[in-house]
Amino acid sequence: MKNLNEWKLWCQGHEDLFRDLVRMYLGVGLFVKGVYFMTHRSELDQLVGQIDNAVFGQAAAAHYVIPAHLAGGLLLAIGLFTRVAALLQVPILFGAAVYVYLPKMALIEPRQSMEFTFLVLFILFLIVAYGAGRFSVDHLLWKKEQSQLPAHSAA
Repeated sequence: MKNLNEWKLWCQGHEDLFRDLVRMYLGVGLFVKGVYFMTHRSELDQLVGQIDNAVFGQAAAAHYVIPAHLAGGLLLAIGLFTRVAALLQVPILFGAAVYVYLPKMALIEPRQSMEFTFLVLFILFLIVAYGAGRFSVDHLLWKKEQSQLPAHSAA
């Protein structure tokens, strides 16, 4: 029991490490998804074709989804402009959840896409709320800027 309590205390003291690991994993996953969509364009067109306004959807996919997944995923993985990178992903995941997967929710079919999309969307909102942890480029940049500011006296 003593080891379990020590492990629990260590985890509570390093919760930012777990937040960073989730951010990095999600960033790499989104980057890989962007590469996948870039190399399998027909599958992305098929997903976007399920939206009512398919012409707009295909243009958005070509000019927003792939670059946002590539750049945003890379930025999330390294922790640079973390909140902005996460916010850039939100419209894509929200659109996929509401316009592609939610209309098919009543159908009985083997799927994980809708649940996974909502999970990623939820994690993105958490990243927007909490930002990058200490193992990020953002932390290194802001830490340097804060240490270079002159200390003001209270008097």
